[in-house]
Amino acid sequence: GGGADGSAEDWRFDLVASVGEECVSEEELRSLLRRRAEFNLYDGFEPSGRMHIAQGVFKAVNVNKCTRAGGIFIFWVADWFALMNDKMGGDLEKIKTVGQYFIEVWKATGMDMSRVRFRWSSDDINSSAKEYWGHALDIARKTSMVRIKRCCQIMGREEDKLTAAQIMYPIMQCTDIFFLKADICQLGLDQRKVNMLAREYSDAVGRKTKPIILSHHMLYGLAEGQAKMSKSNPDSAIFMEDSPADVARKIRAAYCPKTPVAKGSAVAAASDTGAPKDDLMNPCLDYIKNILFSLPGYCFVAGGRTFSKYEDVKAAFLSGQLSEEALKDKLIEEINKLLDPVRTHFSTDATAKELLAKITKWKKEDLKAPSGLTRLTLKPAISGKAFVVFAPLPRNYVRLEDVLGVVSRLRQAPADGEVILWLEDWTAQALDCVGASEPCIQSFYDLLLFGARSIAPDLVARARVCRQSEQILAGPSDYWISVINAGRWSSLDSIRAALPAGETLDLASQVFATLMHIGDILALAGATELTLCCDAHHEPAHRLAAKYCQAVALKPPSVQLVDRRLRLFGPGEGAEVDVNIMLTDKDVEVNKKIKKCFCMPQNIEFCPPIAWVEELLAFGSFDITRKPDNGGDKSFAGVGELVADFESGALHPGDFKPALARALNAFLSPLREELAKQDALKRAQKDLENHAKAQSKKK
Repeated sequence: GGGADGSAEDWRFDLVASVGEECVSEEELRSLLRRRAEFNLYDGFEPSGRMHIAQGVFKAVNVNKCTRAGGIFIFWVADWFALMNDKMGGDLEKIKTVGQYFIEVWKATGMDMSRVRFRWSSDDINSSAKEYWGHALDIARKTSMVRIKRCCQIMGREEDKLTAAQIMYPIMQCTDIFFLKADICQLGLDQRKVNMLAREYSDAVGRKTKPIILSHHMLYGLAEGQAKMSKSNPDSAIFMEDSPADVARKIRAAYCPKTPVAKGSAVAAASDTGAPKDDLMNPCLDYIKNILFSLPGYCFVAGGRTFSKYEDVKAAFLSGQLSEEALKDKLIEEINKLLDPVRTHFSTDATAKELLAKITKWKKEDLKAPSGLTRLTLKPAISGKAFVVFAPLPRNYVRLEDVLGVVSRLRQAPADGEVILWLEDWTAQALDCVGASEPCIQSFYDLLLFGARSIAPDLVARARVCRQSEQILAGPSDYWISVINAGRWSSLDSIRAALPAGETLDLASQVFATLMHIGDILALAGATELTLCCDAHHEPAHRLAAKYCQAVALKPPSVQLVDRRLRLFGPGEGAEVDVNIMLTDKDVEVNKKIKKCFCMPQNIEFCPPIAWVEELLAFGSFDITRKPDNGGDKSFAGVGELVADFESGALHPGDFKPALARALNAFLSPLREELAKQDALKRAQKDLENHAKAQSKKK
């Protein structure tokens, strides 16, 4: 409660705090009101079907309390979330119509519209796609799968039945809070887990002010043991357009006990929402307490008595002084009084009347999601066949293996059709590549492209280089709807199976990245024939995307694996920086690495220098310089002869390794010269080196 001096801050605090059954935290709320005369509150609503009395009257009363204390109340119309949950047959236009209907109801209930703002998520998200999705990917990156699954009970889903889209839901809801710049989350107690996620994220990124959570009470359903109302059971709640006869029938039939319910599932369900314990769970008393007595200066007149406090009504009913019949008669009368302005509005206002007629009609129909596939169209669009290579994901250094891999995959392209090199810059952010730094991601791709263009100018000149972010931002709505739809189809097991070998599903961002991969492939599947040429890293995600294409009746792409490993040691041995040849390595570094690299005499099962020669032979012969006693100089045009010599012992590591070091340095020499001339590339190299240094210090 407020302090004794009755200051402005105290009455404002009391008024705002009275809205919540729980406040996290009261101290932060006091501090906010001290600092700010005006502040933002938000609640999201999913436009799905009709509106019950808790959303209608109860919400309007709470909003008016908050706005009287200086609040601007933002309603986030979650039409995108409704779409994700298959509401209204998954039809965005119908969902928007329901949103308009909700607004009309609130107008009629006397909500203070001068301080209320309605923001439509599908419009706002798409007009600020870079900001919104950038933030969503950051939250996903910092949220574990264990934590996110705790939020998923909001959607009433069992964990093992979760789809990938249901992992996206809480992340997006958490993003909304920051996107709308909400000081206070004023949602129901059933949403507290997602709101707490926003506070945990604030801690993780070092935000000083966290969103305050002011959770309102969840009204009970009218039947016995219903911890909250259910829209799927029309008799579990009073709806805003119920007729007087509907109200009378539902309240007369409502559960109205005088003694506590046996300890059972309903009490457990109520405690699940974080609500204070209430063994009685009487919905009629609940309506009287939370709807009628939330009205300013309200008195309940029944059974010949006037009650100015809810506690007195409850005591009179439990002691038998006030009969169930008298209590229900008055409740019916009061609810009808509250609903009358809404009924009048919907019978006299042409717009409102038309909205209600549409929704009533849809309710009777068995709505099916509209046919037709929503997906991103590439700009400019693909005409005919396409051959696509996904560039490797950014890391602290550009390995020469990465550059040669891109070149060898581009080399597989047929003579006809379009060739595309796809750069996954947003996926790189989601997966925290190079610390999710935009400049570092850009630097990696700039160096990779420089390397590929230097080595194989004609091949790269033929390819259209597509940056994922540029393509997405040209059609964000279609892209993210396609990603959400892919998520609705994908189980978490299918996401796990699509991860690169050896990776486990630990973070929500991995779900985003895998679904974005499907979104990318759907955009590319505009081709009459699509070939994806990839390494082992991308293969599982390509296979999942191909399966999804089949499921949505698109011609699935063919997946072609071209994978060469050029690591100088076996898997897991040595630090990456020491066991890979980098595009930017100097002579001395190449010499040192090759000298140390794994190369056992006559062992051709695992011999990195042989793999390297095989790559270099695509660009010219490989020459060995040695003393006549050791067999003299020799030039190899093909790898077969070299393997035979090495296996027989005719070629010894002592001669092979120095020859390879010389060949690599000769190969890199023109690139080094060009790199030294280009300031932008030198900066790119410096960016990545600085990031690598900063990372090694953290370790």
